[in-house]
Amino acid sequence: MLQYARPLQRLLNALERLPGIGPKNAQRLAFHLLRADGAEVAELAAAIGELKASIRACSQCYNYSEGERCPICADPRRDATVLCVVEEASDAMALERSGEYHGLYHVLGGRLSPLSGIGHDEINLEALLERLRKVEVREVILATSPTVEGDATAIEIARLVEELAHAGELSATPKLTRIALGLPVGGDLDYADGLTLARALRGRTRVGDT
Repeated sequence: MLQYARPLQRLLNALERLPGIGPKNAQRLAFHLLRADGAEVAELAAAIGELKASIRACSQCYNYSEGERCPICADPRRDATVLCVVEEASDAMALERSGEYHGLYHVLGGRLSPLSGIGHDEINLEALLERLRKVEVREVILATSPTVEGDATAIEIARLVEELAHAGELSATPKLTRIALGLPVGGDLDYADGLTLARALRGRTRVGDT
């Protein structure tokens, strides 16, 4: 059986623990690093080290940040009255790439999953509610993933926000919305599953509004 040199095997093991990286991709990356010059490898190592040393959670939205607040929260041009709730920081970045959203975010850091032991205390849910108590928000956009757990998380957030609104604990009563879920641009109906088609029908818009 082929045996790699110990440092190479250690790197392969580390790479394979990364999401989406299997043995073949790990080998490809490791061999690329072996062929690369020292400056390129040193730059990669320094970037990884700086990442862990410098990045923390934004004190307001829990996005990744180098300072106390992330660039989005610190931008005075953003609409602070609209709050988009996402599961992970990568979801916020995906929405940013669309160029269509100009409000603020709240990153939950996961989604409710009782079977996996993830409840209210394991995600930034109470921080969201506390934020709504202190700041006047006119709309909360629930942009959790289109999964059973993502849907359950959105429903639970809506329930809690409505309870606080009825109790008069919020600075303002926000409109609760859910991002439209349906067919991707360029997709064929024939290849779409039933749930996707159902959501596309429910989220239909008037011709000329898109």
